[in-house]
Amino acid sequence: MNRKFMTCLMTGAMAASMAMCAQAEEAAPGASIDFEDGNMGFVAAYTQPADAAEVELSVVDYNGSKALQVKNLSGGVPYVAIDASSLLGADVAKVASIELGMGVSHEDGKFYACSGSLIAWSGTDLVETTDPWSVYLESANPKKAVATLSAGEEFVADAGNMLVVQLKTDNGATEGAGNATLYIDDIRFLDADGNVLAADSAATFVENSLFAGSGPDFVNLAALKNPVTFEGFACTGAAWAQNGFTMPQEFIDALVPGSVIEVEYSSESGNMWVLMNEASAGWIRVGVGNVDGSGSDSSYYNGARNICQVTYEQLAAAYGEDVSTWGTMMQCESDTDWEVFSVKVGQAAPRYVIGTGTGVEFPGFACSGDAWAQNGFDMPQEIIDALVPGSVVEISYSSENDDLWLVMPGATVGWSRVGVGNADGSGSDAAVCDGSKCYVTYEQLAAVCGEDKSTWGTTMQCEASGAWEVYGVKVGTAVECPMAKNPVEFAGFACSGDAWAQNGFDMPQEIIDALVPGAVVTVNYTSENGDLWLVMPGATVGWSRVGVGNADGSGSASAACTGSVCQVTYEQLAAVCGEDVSTWGTTMQCEASGAWEVFGVSVGTR
Repeated sequence: MNRKFMTCLMTGAMAASMAMCAQAEEAAPGASIDFEDGNMGFVAAYTQPADAAEVELSVVDYNGSKALQVKNLSGGVPYVAIDASSLLGADVAKVASIELGMGVSHEDGKFYACSGSLIAWSGTDLVETTDPWSVYLESANPKKAVATLSAGEEFVADAGNMLVVQLKTDNGATEGAGNATLYIDDIRFLDADGNVLAADSAATFVENSLFAGSGPDFVNLAALKNPVTFEGFACTGAAWAQNGFTMPQEFIDALVPGSVIEVEYSSESGNMWVLMNEASAGWIRVGVGNVDGSGSDSSYYNGARNICQVTYEQLAAAYGEDVSTWGTMMQCESDTDWEVFSVKVGQAAPRYVIGTGTGVEFPGFACSGDAWAQNGFDMPQEIIDALVPGSVVEISYSSENDDLWLVMPGATVGWSRVGVGNADGSGSDAAVCDGSKCYVTYEQLAAVCGEDKSTWGTTMQCEASGAWEVYGVKVGTAVECPMAKNPVEFAGFACSGDAWAQNGFDMPQEIIDALVPGAVVTVNYTSENGDLWLVMPGATVGWSRVGVGNADGSGSASAACTGSVCQVTYEQLAAVCGEDVSTWGTTMQCEASGAWEVFGVSVGTR
């Protein structure tokens, strides 16, 4: 649209004004958001999907007016969320449809068709529904896209409801013209009668549970040490169709006891598994669970179901211990249309978080360096005191190659890299790093520098194999995040509470049945202080908090809480409530030390 609808904002005689507005609505309907004021604080890039692109958002001149520009920086799939709840407040419940002006451009100046989906997250459970959009003619660029909220898909107030714009198919990129730049303009939230709803363009984006915890979602998964990437493994398939490639030798060599194959993917059902179609044992799906009725063991899936892991032990159970009999071809498959973006194999390692109430901040630790350059600071006494057996150093960082390690330049044993793995040929143990957080345990430090920390020196530095930057460092009790599979959903578990208030529900029989040795209760949540724990108010031993750590002075074991997901093990529950599940009572509640909200609970197995 070449000009914005502004006429109806003018004051004047009521009749004249109404007539003008009626005429203008027929020619150019008003917008809830037109970007003319430059505001864009109500949008955010959504990076949880495995195929998500890194994007740059800005308001620019486009097509004779202002528009939101979405620039694709990394070649993946752009996802941009528009926070309808914050924009509309209580009126969000009136939304029946959403219209957007959508335009695309490429650096060579030529037009290429693009398409994708408008993804609505509706209701308190953030139910996902999609509508397609496309810009396929140069003469209709930009083009209006429409998302419709049908019965059962309605937005509700105060529920973090959003519309996510996804650009999935980019014909320009396919033809070598680079990544498409997307433009979004004239957003119209319409009620059931087609009236445009007013929106507050000064609104600030508020993360919902799908956004909570930025960066990759590795809940329920192992960390990979010394990962080997299966170069070039990117393919697609229809439901029950297989596709894959011949394994390079370095990938085969990494398939040893304790290793894990990690697949980043998308599929309509969320299921993914691998198969070795040339195996001597025959064609066998591995990690399928009971999707095909086989009753076989399940893959490990993250919460978003876009990363899955299949262990060496699962593969060996199907194909035998001798990897040479597995054949050289690896394929993927799902029960719905699927796409795989990358495949890795590495040694399974624990993922860590710092236990509730135990973290000690290293004040002022922010620095950067080039590849193989060190930078850091003298350790204050409180950090030295926190470095005890069972502790872990948590480093918030970014680096070109995703790795990071610590350097203790003043150690008595000599200048020492710690947590480097084999990046420098040392063969030392690798730190657990995911590209945004890196964890180096006390035990890794002691293995290199000695058990007597007084010999470690007083300086802590960081280093990486590529350019790097560190934003903060903490030391606290290391809590392992358990792997879990075969989740059983606790239907309807969504509630909230103030600080130290409990809320919850009676457990259905399937949840009670799932609470067996090795089980893990996974809670999706937010809280003011980042903590959360379970309460079993009807336990025979008495009202019991479980997984609280020492936040209440009880000294109980700490749950693995990331700020968006908390995991409490069967063993932690049994340590408080006893081994006999029948004595735990029938009610499960949640609680935190600050205001909190829980979006879902499930019970899986390790």
